[in-house]
Amino acid sequence: MVRSFQKYLINCACVASLAFASNDARAQSAHLHDVVVYGGTAGGVAAAVQAARMGKTVALIEPSKHIGGLTSGGLGATDIGNKGAIGGIAREFYRRVGGYYARPDAWKFETADAYRSNRQKAAEAEMWTFEPHVAEFILREMLRESKVPIITGERLGLARGVKKDGGRIVSIRMESGREFHAKMFIDASYEGDLMAKAGVSYTVGREGNDQYGETLNGVQTMNATHHQFIKPVDPYIKSGDPSSGLLPGIDAAGPGDEGKADRRVQTYNLRICATDVSENRRAWPRPTDYDPLKYELLLRNFEAGDHRVPWNPILMPNRKTDANNNFAVSTDYIGQNYDYADGDYATRERIIAEHLSYTRGLFWTLANNTRVPEKIRQEFNRWGLAKDEFLDNDNWPHQLYVREARRMVSDHVMTEHNCRGSIVDVTLRVTNANVTRSVTATVEDSVGLAAYTMDSHNTQRYVKDGRVLNEGDVQVGGFPPYSISYRSIVPKESECSNLLVPVCLSATHIAYGSIRMEPVFMVLGQSSSTAACQAIDAGNSVQQLDYAQLRDRLLADKQILNWTGPRPVAGLDPKKLPGTVLDDSQAERTGNWSTSSSIGGFVGSAYLHDANEDKGQKQARFKFEIKVGGRYEILIAYTPNPNRATNVPVTITTADGDRTIEVNQRIAPRPAAGSTDKGFHSLGLFRLAADKRCDVTISNRGTDGHVIVDAVQLIVRQ
Repeated sequence: MVRSFQKYLINCACVASLAFASNDARAQSAHLHDVVVYGGTAGGVAAAVQAARMGKTVALIEPSKHIGGLTSGGLGATDIGNKGAIGGIAREFYRRVGGYYARPDAWKFETADAYRSNRQKAAEAEMWTFEPHVAEFILREMLRESKVPIITGERLGLARGVKKDGGRIVSIRMESGREFHAKMFIDASYEGDLMAKAGVSYTVGREGNDQYGETLNGVQTMNATHHQFIKPVDPYIKSGDPSSGLLPGIDAAGPGDEGKADRRVQTYNLRICATDVSENRRAWPRPTDYDPLKYELLLRNFEAGDHRVPWNPILMPNRKTDANNNFAVSTDYIGQNYDYADGDYATRERIIAEHLSYTRGLFWTLANNTRVPEKIRQEFNRWGLAKDEFLDNDNWPHQLYVREARRMVSDHVMTEHNCRGSIVDVTLRVTNANVTRSVTATVEDSVGLAAYTMDSHNTQRYVKDGRVLNEGDVQVGGFPPYSISYRSIVPKESECSNLLVPVCLSATHIAYGSIRMEPVFMVLGQSSSTAACQAIDAGNSVQQLDYAQLRDRLLADKQILNWTGPRPVAGLDPKKLPGTVLDDSQAERTGNWSTSSSIGGFVGSAYLHDANEDKGQKQARFKFEIKVGGRYEILIAYTPNPNRATNVPVTITTADGDRTIEVNQRIAPRPAAGSTDKGFHSLGLFRLAADKRCDVTISNRGTDGHVIVDAVQLIVRQ
């Protein structure tokens, strides 16, 4: 019964493809559609379905053979942030996934009762984890039901692929010569080719913090504590010999100035669908182009003493995984994607092939190389590629995880301030001058919500003090779902008046790290399509659309535009506290610290903790430049809890030397005399010299519980 149902699914997909091709042939005879969607990602599918449901003629064009992008390309562990933020067609998709797995014959290699996922709650109609082929089948079914023609294997011509009349796109031309005319166009691709070739402004890489008054953009060495080397690893081809050159993937020029702009893009990888079911498991194959030098860094890291298992296998139904990057050297192919976004098709194909080659060699190495610790080899030999997935790509994912490529620059750029939801006065770099202005963090023209942590993977490897380090990883959350502006999915009107961009939308690097989740792309795909259809009906440009009318239709279609649920407890604003306060985000960190906001009373947006792990390997150093000498009271902030350490060493370094004080973080902080800042604990009075530095270093050396790092305060006590 199960095998026959699997065949039924495959046959349905094939029949649907033939039907779409037939429908497309009829549609092409008219040479005109109301809406053309370029990019068959999950966001593109949502856009196409919505246009059809609103009675418009629509075509969905996908350069590859597959529909669904990453949703069907291995990312079955849905990155959500908050399920309550997902509505409309996106929630309908996950509900259909739940309906599929409610069928007993959907479970071939385990029972539904045996499957466990922390993404799933009892009695939920939706299901948030799924196998790749199931996702593609459901997305194709949604398109088939809406009678949306699918055109696969057609790539936009990069030379003369977009024809415009003034500010409007008239038609787009594929490499094959096929042309598609439409009243409205939607670029739902991960790369943003249609947007770029239409003459729309965009950026690639990381803005500097000064451009939009952010704190987490640009080069990030201080925040790069996750997925980091925790042991010293030699970076040179011949250990200890710089003249021998660097191992592959290490940037000799890096890392750059903290917080400054660069062209680097957060790393890509493949989301691996593996299984431990023997009858469906295929041993990791040794690639024919295997290059041992690519994995020397991995092996040296093991030999240095880092024995963490370097992957994150999240369990999917039927004993499969969605396996992601984890720790210092893993599936992220760091620094090898900088040319992807603006590259031609040959460049992208080369980069994709290099990522696939690296990933194949990585898993073969982990399973077979005797320099890999035996327990880790045993773990990887327990798993293997799922034989029944990605049948046309040798069981490897057909979609590269393009976490970020081009990003549009429109009339509203989503920034870190939008994510955090705070209204602040910041100094912005405008042309060559600095201008201070108020940045409004909330938007009034919402087309959907984002809810995930600001999440950037590493961007480069570099050398410091003779050891290799990763740079670029940022993981900062603690904020509620927030609204995405309609102006961020439409270009400037002067550049294009009939294009919407729900995937490569207008956002800074760090804000895009929060927005760039598959459910959000589906939400924005539906909203962009609704706007396109209404603009057609009104005879307007997408920029002149009546937002009130758009909002009414989005709400009628069960989109969620504003968050009304619970919000995290707000932290203390360090700028409003007396004296000089440095928050944890300003500390120089070593080791892998975790971020939390679960216990209120902290300073800023969150606090750090050591997860009660890697004792002696983590510290945070706060550096104060003392301008005026005198007596200062030094205080540290922390949130007390019974799981905290009783013996946290805090070292104060002044011109007179070092002094270490142990702090019991299980009890409430003892504030300064007469102070109302109850979250601060006084370390005492210190005489600090003018024009000298004072460092306060919090360590987890020898501690007996969780160590908290929040903020350090200096108050003059003359």
